[in-house]
Amino acid sequence: MSSIRDDYIAPWWTYWLHNFPHVNLNFQPIDNTFTPQDQNYQQSLIFLGCVAAAGLGLNLLCLAIYLSCLCCCRKDEEEESKRPNSCCVTWSAVVAGLISCAAVGVGFYGNSETNDGVYQLTYSLYNANHTLGGVDNLVTNTMGSMESGLKQHLARLDEIFATRGDYVQTLRFMQQMADNVIKQLLGLPDWDTAKVDLAAIADQTAYVEYYRWLTYLLLLILDLVICLAACLGLAKQSRWLLTTMMVFGVLTLILSWASLGVDLATAVGTSDFCVIPDKFIMNQTKDLISSDIVHYYLYCSQTLPNPFQQSLTIFQRSLTTMQIQIQGLLQFAVPLFPTAERDLLGIQHLLNSSEASLHQLTALLDCRGLNKDYLDALIGVCYDGVEGLLYLCLFSILAICAFCAMLCAIPRAWTHIASRERDYDDIDEEDPFNPQARRMTTHNPNHATNVHSFCSYSSSMGSQSSLHPPAAQAGSNAPVSEYMNQSALFGGNQRYENVPLIGRGSPPPSVYTQQFRNRYSPSMRATYLSMTEDQIRHFGNDFQA
Repeated sequence: MSSIRDDYIAPWWTYWLHNFPHVNLNFQPIDNTFTPQDQNYQQSLIFLGCVAAAGLGLNLLCLAIYLSCLCCCRKDEEEESKRPNSCCVTWSAVVAGLISCAAVGVGFYGNSETNDGVYQLTYSLYNANHTLGGVDNLVTNTMGSMESGLKQHLARLDEIFATRGDYVQTLRFMQQMADNVIKQLLGLPDWDTAKVDLAAIADQTAYVEYYRWLTYLLLLILDLVICLAACLGLAKQSRWLLTTMMVFGVLTLILSWASLGVDLATAVGTSDFCVIPDKFIMNQTKDLISSDIVHYYLYCSQTLPNPFQQSLTIFQRSLTTMQIQIQGLLQFAVPLFPTAERDLLGIQHLLNSSEASLHQLTALLDCRGLNKDYLDALIGVCYDGVEGLLYLCLFSILAICAFCAMLCAIPRAWTHIASRERDYDDIDEEDPFNPQARRMTTHNPNHATNVHSFCSYSSSMGSQSSLHPPAAQAGSNAPVSEYMNQSALFGGNQRYENVPLIGRGSPPPSVYTQQFRNRYSPSMRATYLSMTEDQIRHFGNDFQA
C-alpha cells in the first residue's frame, strides 16, 4: 500500500520544531512521534513549559540582582556626581519603546495567522462533518424506504396477484433484490460515530481558539498601554506613574514567559503531527473504519481502488432489475388487475427516489471531497497555524527584552528624578534669586515687599558722594521678582532703571556692595556714579566677570 503523496509537503519549520529534544520529566529522551495519549509524550511538552518557567525565574533573579546592585551603588554615585547622567536612562527608554512596538506588531500578525489557520481547520472539519452526515442520511432514508415502503406495497400486491403464480414469483424476486440493496447499504461504514467526533472536535477547537485569540489581543493591548504609560511617566517625571508601570511591567513579564512556554509546547506538538499526519489519523480510526477506506480518503490516488465500488455497483444493478420488473407488471398485469396500478406506481416512485439517492451517495463517497477538506485542514494547521505560533513566540521574546530594558531604566529614572528634587530642595526659599521665589512673586505681586536701594543717592550737580549698604527692613523676608526692583535700588531715578547687573542671575546685593567697597576707593565710586548709562553697562559686565 503506497503512502507517498505529492499533494502535501510539511513546511521546513515543522521539521525544525519536530527535531526539538523530547525529554520527559525524568530527563529521559523519548520518541518524537505524535502520540498525545501517551503520558511520556505529554511530559515532553510539559517539559518545554518548565524550561520557560526556569527562564522566568532566572530573569527575575537577574533583575533582582541588578536592582540590589543599583541600590548599593547609589550612595557612591551620589558622592561622585550630584546629578547622575540621564543619557543611559534615555537610551534605555528608547530601546525599550522600539522593541515593544516591534513586539506588538509581530504579535498582532502572529495572532491573526494562528486564527486564520485554526479557522481553516474548523471550516474543513465542518465540511467533512456535513459530507459524512449527508452519507449517513442517504443510507438511512434509503434503507427505511426499502424496509417499510417497499414491503407494504409488495404485501398488498401479493394479495392482488394471489391467483397468478407468475406474478407472485416476480414479487418474490423483487423482495430479494430489495434485501440485497439493504445488505449492501449495511456493508457501508458507520459514519454516525465519525460524524459526532468531528463535530465535537470542531466545536471545541472553535471555542478554545476564540478565547485564545481574545487573550492575546488583550495582552498585546496591555503591552502597548504599559509602554506608552512608561514613556509618559519618564517625560512627566512622575514617580508614582513609573512605580505603577514597574509593577505592571513585572506582571507582563511573567505573562510573556508563560505565553512563550505555551506557544512553544503547542508549536512542537503540532509540528510532530504535521510531519506524519496520516499515521496518526489511521491509528485513531482503526477501530472505527477499515484501514483501506481511511487510506483511500487520505491519499485519493487514481491508482487506489474505490472500496465502495462493489457495493454501489450491486446497488445499481438491483435497482435496475427491480425497475425492469415493475415496467413488465405495469404493462401486462394492470389490464388484468387494475387495482394493482397504484401500488406498482408507488414502487416505481420509490425506486426512482432510491436511484437519485444512489447518485448522490456515489458523489459523496468519492474521495475527492473529503480529501480536499483533509488537505485544507493540514495546510491551515501546519502552515498558517504553526507559523503564527512561531511569530507569537517571537513576540514573547521581544516583549521580554523590552520589559527587561524598561525595568532597568525605571529605577535609574527614579534616581535621576530624586536627585533633581533633592537639588531643588537645597535652594533657600527665602533667597530672592531663587527661580521658584521669582515665580511666586510673579504670581503673587502683593506678597512682595520693597527692597532698599543698592546705594543711597543724593546729588546736587549730577554727582554722588558715597554709597551706603542697604538697610535691613524689618518684617520683610519675602522674595521679589527679577532679583530686585530697579526703581527701588536707585531711588526711582530713571537713569539707573536699566542697569545691566539686574536680571542676570547675579548674587545678592549685599555681596555686590561689599565687593564694590573693597575694590574701589571713594573717588572711584564717585566716578562710577557719574558715568553714563552705556558706561555703567560696560562696567557692570566687567565687574560681574
